[in-house]
Amino acid sequence: MKKYILFAAVALMAISISSCRKIETDGEIQVVVVNGGGTPTTGGQTITLQGRINADTLLRKTNTYILKGLVYMVGNHTITIEAGTVIKGSFSGSDVAALIITRGSKIIAQGTPTEPIIFTSASPNPQSGDWAGIVLCGKAGYNLSYNGINGLFQVEGGIDNSFGDGIAGSGDAVAATPVDNDNSGILQYVRIEYAGYAFQPDKEVNSLTMACVGNGTTIDHIQTVYAKDDAYEWFGGSVNCKYLIAYKTQDDDFDTDNGFSGKVQFGLIIRDSVIADISTSEAFESDNNATGTTASPKTKAIFTNITAIGPRATLNNFGNTLFRAGAQIRRNSAICIFNSIIMGWPQGILIDATTGTSTALNIEDSSLRLRNVTLAGNTINMKFSGTAGATINSDAALTSWFTNSYYNNDILTNTSDAKLIQPFNYSAPDPTPFGGSNGNQKIINGGDFSDPKFAGDTFLDKTVTFRGGIAPAGPLASWWKGWTKF
Repeated sequence: MKKYILFAAVALMAISISSCRKIETDGEIQVVVVNGGGTPTTGGQTITLQGRINADTLLRKTNTYILKGLVYMVGNHTITIEAGTVIKGSFSGSDVAALIITRGSKIIAQGTPTEPIIFTSASPNPQSGDWAGIVLCGKAGYNLSYNGINGLFQVEGGIDNSFGDGIAGSGDAVAATPVDNDNSGILQYVRIEYAGYAFQPDKEVNSLTMACVGNGTTIDHIQTVYAKDDAYEWFGGSVNCKYLIAYKTQDDDFDTDNGFSGKVQFGLIIRDSVIADISTSEAFESDNNATGTTASPKTKAIFTNITAIGPRATLNNFGNTLFRAGAQIRRNSAICIFNSIIMGWPQGILIDATTGTSTALNIEDSSLRLRNVTLAGNTINMKFSGTAGATINSDAALTSWFTNSYYNNDILTNTSDAKLIQPFNYSAPDPTPFGGSNGNQKIINGGDFSDPKFAGDTFLDKTVTFRGGIAPAGPLASWWKGWTKF
């Protein structure tokens, strides 16, 4: 049996840490230094977190924390992280770091605009994929099964263990039925840098994985930087999110699966023309599930006020050939995108009906909607493939639907026609729309929330009238500044 005493300096730890807690992990006893109710009298320490943490734990901004391997918050306990704290993920051989919040446990990470909480790489020369990321496991809905139990989900990426710490959803002793208002805690003003890990092909850990996370959870002002796999992936659940940024992701930025029904407002996606994934890269990738069945709950998330800047500043730029589309909606998904800008992609909108129940049917019954959306400078604006519906059966039919005056969508030939300030300046981007008479009036004034999909909603800010994630002026023109890293 091994014991690990995890600290930067033995003498300092003995003086300043009030307790060492034994954490049992897969049969070993590990002595892990955590605060767990005790508060250090001095700061400036480097403290390693490892294994299963089965006590309320406080991380102080005066210390630096190292995640070693898969770190689980268990036992319905809470990890609280002070504003300004830095947590670093390590990667040694196959020992990749991740922070997993198990069902019933919580993370309270409330940064501020001047003191964001930073999850980053422990490497002195950080690279994309240096550590795995953050995984939240909740008890909300999910449309497939695990071990014969409907609604139960074994989170992908190899994070599950003999304790079942990588299980989300419901249908077992932890949660008999889905808990849509389940609360996994708070993430506010948080940066997640250099995360993402491919445990196996198509079984990856993302920068922020939300597995069956309920709408009692608060998630806003999050930035992912150089995500190795997806920036954000929702597997089922009902969590609502605001102010999300994905900067130079490798795979997909907003990936929705398995019955995700939440709402997301104010998002910014900035891609790098040379960074793409072998599986092809999109801003939005959305499935009902992997085989496109009619299983419920159905993926019907609403995204509004998103600016998705692709790899092509002009129609003559190509970059990495693995980029595919601004939005690939497939496998019977009924996702909706409103009041948004999708610009500079090989394909703007790809409706992929090649697997399972035809996604075209969701357009025809209006469960899938695109409204008040501007496409700008995409090489191909609309693409349809797969099993036809009654009316949606070709690129031309899809374009006819998209350009129907009822939906108030807009297609611009060039990215410059959108009139954003510097959307393709990778080191100092500025996706703010030009205001006044110099701006594109559809983007400045073309947002709208009259669609029936918004009826009864209390989460979204329906007073905004612009398209995209950034306002031309006022507080919503600067929400993405200061706490972020570009």
